[in-house]
Amino acid sequence: MPTVLVTGAGGFIGSHVARALIEHGHHVVAVDDLSGGFVDNVPSEATFVQGSVVDNTLVEDLFAKHRFRRVFHLAAYAAEGLSHYIRRFNYTNNVIGSINLINASVKAEVERFVFTSSIAVYGANQLPMTEELVPRPEDPYGIAKYAVELDLAAAKRQFGLDYTVFRPHNVYGEHQNIGDKYRNVVGIFMNQIMQGLPLTIFGDGTQTRAFSYIDDVAPAIAASPDIRATSGEVYNIGADRPHSVLSLAHVVCHAFGVEPKITFLPERNEVLHAYASHDKAHQAFGLGDGIPLEVGIGRMAEWAKDVGPRSTAEFENVEVWKNFPAGWESAVSEPGQ
Repeated sequence: MPTVLVTGAGGFIGSHVARALIEHGHHVVAVDDLSGGFVDNVPSEATFVQGSVVDNTLVEDLFAKHRFRRVFHLAAYAAEGLSHYIRRFNYTNNVIGSINLINASVKAEVERFVFTSSIAVYGANQLPMTEELVPRPEDPYGIAKYAVELDLAAAKRQFGLDYTVFRPHNVYGEHQNIGDKYRNVVGIFMNQIMQGLPLTIFGDGTQTRAFSYIDDVAPAIAASPDIRATSGEVYNIGADRPHSVLSLAHVVCHAFGVEPKITFLPERNEVLHAYASHDKAHQAFGLGDGIPLEVGIGRMAEWAKDVGPRSTAEFENVEVWKNFPAGWESAVSEPGQ
C-alpha cells in the first residue's frame, strides 16, 4: 500500500480519515499544527509530524522524504462565521496552505489529491444544494474553499493532477474540539452542558442544518481514490435530513439527561437554511441512509463524558472588530478599549 499524507490528522475529520486509511493497510504520515486538534486524536500507527501546511519548507521536506502517492488535505481553520473578522488569517491558512500542497503534489506526480471543501461554497438560497449549482459563497471561509476547488481544477488541466473534492457539512462526532466556542455547535452544546452553563443560540434557533455523523463521512473520503469514477469529481457528503438548531439543543440535552436551559443571543449574519442533495455520493459510494441524529448524538455524548469539558485559548488574531458577534468577545480587548 502507498504512503499517504493526511493533513489536519490531529483534528476531527482528519483523525477519522487517517484511521480509516490505516485500517485499509496504508502507511499514514499525519501532519497537524495542533491549533485546533489534539495529538491524542492521531492514530498511534501513523507517523506524526507537528507543523503547519502554511510552512512551505516543511511541506517540501515532507514530500522529499516520503513518496506520497495520495494526499488527503483536511487541515483548515474552519470557523465559518468568524472568517468575516479574520480574513488574512483565513486566506493564509485555507488558501496559501492548500497551494503549498498542490504545488508539491504536482511536482511529486501524486496520483490523487483529495480535498475537503465545504457546503459553505454554495452560499444562501440554493436549496437543496446540488453539485450542478454554481457556487456563490457569502463568507471568506466559503470563498477560500471554492478558490482551492478552482485551483485544483486548473492544476488538473495544466499538469494532470488528479483530484476529488468533498463538500461535507455540519459534521459531528468523537474527536471534535468541543472546547472551540467559534465553531461546531454540537460540541459547543455538549461542552456547555458539562460546565453547567446554559446553551447559547444565535437568533431564535429556527435556522436549520443537516447534522452529519462522522462515520457517514470519513470512510467515503478515505476510499475515494480507489474508485476510478471519482476522478475530478465533486461530492456533497453528509446527512439528508435538516434539523433546527433549537431541536438539536433538545436532542443534546436528552443525551445528557438534563433539562434544556437556553440563552438566545442576537442573530448573526449567517445562512438561515443549509441542506444538500447527496444523490451523487450515494451512487458513487453506495452509502446507506446514515446514522440517525439521536443515535449519533448519543455516541458522541458518551465520548464527551469520558473526555470531560474542554477549554481552548481565545482567538487572539481578530483583524476586524466591527459588528463582532455578542458572546464571542475575546479575552484580548479591541484595540483602544
